Amino acid sequence: MSRRRTVSRRRRGVLFACAAAVVCGGVAVTVQTSQAAVDCAGLASRLRETQDLIAAQRAHPVANSAAVIANRQAVADLLGQQLAQGGCAAPQAAPRSAPPSAAAQGAVPAAAAAGGEVVCAGSTVTLSGEAGAPAASSDRFPVGTRLRVTNLDNGRSTSVAVTGPSGSCALLNDAAFDRIREPGRNLVRHARIERLR
Repeated sequence: MSRRRTVSRRRRGVLFACAAAVVCGGVAVTVQTSQAAVDCAGLASRLRETQDLIAAQRAHPVANSAAVIANRQAVADLLGQQLAQGGCAAPQAAPRSAPPSAAAQGAVPAAAAAGGEVVCAGSTVTLSGEAGAPAASSDRFPVGTRLRVTNLDNGRSTSVAVTGPSGSCALLNDAAFDRIREPGRNLVRHARIERLR
């Protein structure tokens, strides 16, 4: 005589709920893992950018560098904690690609040029969007003044004449800015501006 096993309706419901929980849990873990990978990459990228900014401030200090470094270090510490809590690997310092040679861009290496009087300490430099031969406009120097602008992040420098007024110490036109720019950037945050004699 064979005994037939029957599963009650209640037990079938419990078994179905357990199976559904296992399947849903696997999907949730997969989604969570892929989101963590994206977050790790973003956190690592922000940490590298913050460390680069700290290094630039230390290499070329200005009046408020100590405050900027303290603030950025706090941000770097927080990002490091978030990376550790997320189980992310510590970011490796990415090698920077070498900028195009200064000679190829028409720029003068900063070390090779004769010294001038440093003016407008702590200024940033951007571009005016004007075409023409390399030139600058300024809110404090008369037309004809010669300025040398150096991008301290890549060491590239250009000498230009002031051709008109603007709202900043030195606003470069497109041709002059292209000589010192870093690819994809329209602002030089760490600049040295010199009035040439």
